[in-house]
Amino acid sequence: MLASSVRHDGRSAATSEAVYPDLCARRVFITGGGSGIGAALVEAFVRQGAHVAFVDINADVSHALVDRIRDLGPAPWWRRCDVTDVHSLQQAITDAAQALGALDVLVNNVGSDDRHALEDVTPVYWEQRIGINQRAAFFAIQAVVPGMRRQGRGSIINLGSTGWQTKNAGYPCYAMAKSSMNGMTRGMAKSLGEHRIRINVLSPGWVMTERQRMLWLTAESEKELMENQCLPDKIMPADIASMALFLASDASRACTAQEFVVDAGWT
Repeated sequence: MLASSVRHDGRSAATSEAVYPDLCARRVFITGGGSGIGAALVEAFVRQGAHVAFVDINADVSHALVDRIRDLGPAPWWRRCDVTDVHSLQQAITDAAQALGALDVLVNNVGSDDRHALEDVTPVYWEQRIGINQRAAFFAIQAVVPGMRRQGRGSIINLGSTGWQTKNAGYPCYAMAKSSMNGMTRGMAKSLGEHRIRINVLSPGWVMTERQRMLWLTAESEKELMENQCLPDKIMPADIASMALFLASDASRACTAQEFVVDAGWT
């Protein structure tokens, strides 16, 4: 069974290229699941038959997503949540586990690549950027690990970025926070691995979400993209979701402490 969607160029593309039977009925928690890559993740896991919980700060897009995918699989559990509020985030994870059962998969997807100049960053702004792009991932992991330990298994997927690897300018706080996903992942892998909890980084390239197209895709930047990517097709949110499904499933049972890059060969 293939679940299809429409690509940017009008051709059909698989939202989920493969079916992973072990993901059926698994419990998955996704941060920032209401739109963009997050929405593609929610839909992809629902199509697999997984029980999905997600949080997002935007209630309107989250409601719309749930309505759109209601016939594709189990209805997602979701809650409006500002992930910079650690207590609220961890409470949402606790409540989702109570509603769905012990969580098997955590996808730390939430992020914000708002542009900012070095000289304009204040301590308050720095804390906000770190709160979204780094701290939320750490404390989400802290909240799910006890349940995963009791089960003797789990998969944690931290969304990284290739932006800092290609030395993109314009978001130093974001670059710093996203680069730390690699260090955090490798720093936790050994202790988590003792309980068969796997932890990996999934680093997207330039993904053509609605936000990216609206804010930063121009004729000039599209030309740069085509010059730097090895593959001529734009990366879509479904491409990131496909890798996440693999990392969540038992098909990747021997993969941990690694970075998996989906950037059409740019880096």
